[in-house]
Amino acid sequence: MACIEARGLRKTFGRTIALDGIDLRVEEGRILGLIGPNGAGKTTALNAILGLTPYQGELRVLGRNPWTERDRLMLDVCFIADVAVLPRWIRVSQAIDYVDGVHPRFNRGKAEGFLARTSIRRDSRVKELSKGMVAQLHLALVMAIDVKLLVLDEPTLGLDILYRKQFYDSLLTDYFDHNRTIVVTTHQVEELQDVLTDLMFMDRGRIVLDCSMEEFESRYVEVMVKPEQLAAARALKPFRERQVLGGSILLFQGVDRQLLKGLGEMRTPKIADLFIAVIGNDAGAAQGASV
Repeated sequence: MACIEARGLRKTFGRTIALDGIDLRVEEGRILGLIGPNGAGKTTALNAILGLTPYQGELRVLGRNPWTERDRLMLDVCFIADVAVLPRWIRVSQAIDYVDGVHPRFNRGKAEGFLARTSIRRDSRVKELSKGMVAQLHLALVMAIDVKLLVLDEPTLGLDILYRKQFYDSLLTDYFDHNRTIVVTTHQVEELQDVLTDLMFMDRGRIVLDCSMEEFESRYVEVMVKPEQLAAARALKPFRERQVLGGSILLFQGVDRQLLKGLGEMRTPKIADLFIAVIGNDAGAAQGASV
């Protein structure tokens, strides 16, 4: 069953086309990584899904129209836009009290359990916390709400690698404990490789790649080509070629792996490398890379 389904979703700001008639479907219980350069339309798409902006086309989220049924929808959806949105003057205990008072599905005990694994004091104000601690507090508050859809827009922006790892570890632990759908956008794609179940690239308001991670791993392969095999490898029409110290790495799309044996070391590409290959090509080539 689809958690999110859109057909012909379009949004313009004056002459700027933010969403260019996209179709998308996110099944329940999946973790989707929505990746794209600045201005690709990611945040606009999320705002439409969350009922924060009107749009053209058809869009259903958890079976509801997000623009006309937002009040009901928000009972089943949580959103993290940035770790710094909590009021700086509020104390940790007050933040917990507030969410407990406004959201009927908030589990105070669960939030306290999250915070017990941190060094955050309940009497501290947000302005006294480090950026990593604010992220942990925000995560504790959001993860303690029993919802069906969790939307994360650059949730770890500006955090160091330790806090980012803790964030995604907590996210995965909670995901496996509940039947949730998660949509996350980030520029730190290297940290999502082992987290996602589905991958989507956006560019200039369009979806240029949409696949499951199983399809990603079976469809794309990188080969560290031996110098004497470079001509043979190029004859198989790689999707991208890049030079590294000591050799060449060729990215192939949909090529029989039996044909690649003997050309060099094969491996699954990183999301970041595929992203550069797809977005870096012209629009026609990028569209051809869609699954």
